[in-house]
Amino acid sequence: MSTFKSDFLRTLQERGFIHQISDEAGLDDLFAKETVTAYIGFDPTAPSLHAGGLIQIMMLHWLQKTGHRAVSLMGGGTGMVGDPSFKDDARQLMTVDTIEANIASIKRVFSNYLTYGEGPADALMINNAEWLRGLNYLEFLRDVGRHFSVNRMLSFDSVKTRLEREQSLSFLEFNYMILQAYDFVELNKRYGVRLQMGGSDQWGNIVNGIDLGHRMGTPQLYALTSPLLTTASGAKMGKSVNGAVWLNADMLGPYEFWQYWRNTEDADVTRFLKLYTTLPMDEITRLSQLGGAEINEVKKILATEITALLHGRAAAEGAAETARKTFEEGAISGDLPTVEVPAGELEAGIGVLAAFAEKAGLVASNGEARRQVKGGGLRVNDVAVTDEKAVLTARDLTPEGVIKLSLGKKKHVLLKPV
Repeated sequence: MSTFKSDFLRTLQERGFIHQISDEAGLDDLFAKETVTAYIGFDPTAPSLHAGGLIQIMMLHWLQKTGHRAVSLMGGGTGMVGDPSFKDDARQLMTVDTIEANIASIKRVFSNYLTYGEGPADALMINNAEWLRGLNYLEFLRDVGRHFSVNRMLSFDSVKTRLEREQSLSFLEFNYMILQAYDFVELNKRYGVRLQMGGSDQWGNIVNGIDLGHRMGTPQLYALTSPLLTTASGAKMGKSVNGAVWLNADMLGPYEFWQYWRNTEDADVTRFLKLYTTLPMDEITRLSQLGGAEINEVKKILATEITALLHGRAAAEGAAETARKTFEEGAISGDLPTVEVPAGELEAGIGVLAAFAEKAGLVASNGEARRQVKGGGLRVNDVAVTDEKAVLTARDLTPEGVIKLSLGKKKHVLLKPV
């Protein structure tokens, strides 16, 4: 394992961010001797990024922290095409209005991790629509397209897997890698960008950009990828039982976000402390040596630190306190996820299985709810459900005017009549 001279690469290495680098020594020299501008691209496919994208945002955070210039590139142009990398089928095409609305919504998260502005180490938020939407097709084919070998493009894993499964790869998607490579060259010309970072599934696309830069006369460009993360049990990062773990607070509140990290598997705790928090490494080493019951306290620290970065320290500590009251005192907190139900439905009565499955979404189906009842896993107002035919009515409302549904000890939803 190389020992890097530059603070940035050393930090990334000790925290577990590095999967591949195109030229380690060259990039390390560059970082050691000048302020480097580097970017990561984010596709606006939804109004929010989810926790799977946090590793990329943290890489930009450490880039700025070690004195360099971070660029978060919004795919306002490439979003019109959609990245086909390792997808089974084509993405739904989005309208320009949807793309613009998604970008405006996604931007709100970045200022929690990066300082934007005009200074030499201030981060830049750039939209590739700036140069992509106005392209002249014939000129682009002649000036850029001629540098690409279709034979080579067909050899990329992301393309090969689609073709081997005999799934259609449209000409539109085939152009995505050309546009992404062109972004790198254009960012170098306009902003002096020398490095593109991304997940390991982006390696082929990034190297394409380096190659195009060679052919179009840029200085040496570099690639750095992070490992594609899964949890210790193989689940994809950023996905929970109830769907995506969104970063925007209006799509997932601080309490649910905190809970996601509180439920980290034991084997992942140290790795996540390194990747997703800014705690010093000696503190992480100390925490990683705690075992047994103390691991739960470490998980709370992990959850609070990650939530504080995204939602602010007050919201993170509020989430931790809500959890403490809910679990330790059996209290009901208004910060718990709440589902509104028409008062009339509650008057008529809601079957307990349907309440857990259809209303609260705590289980996937009535069948799963039935199994949980048999195992004693469901509780209403902190009392175990024993009768799968039970019906919830207004009589079950607590003094706070809600019905608290719990799956195990950690998942709670309040039903609130409206």
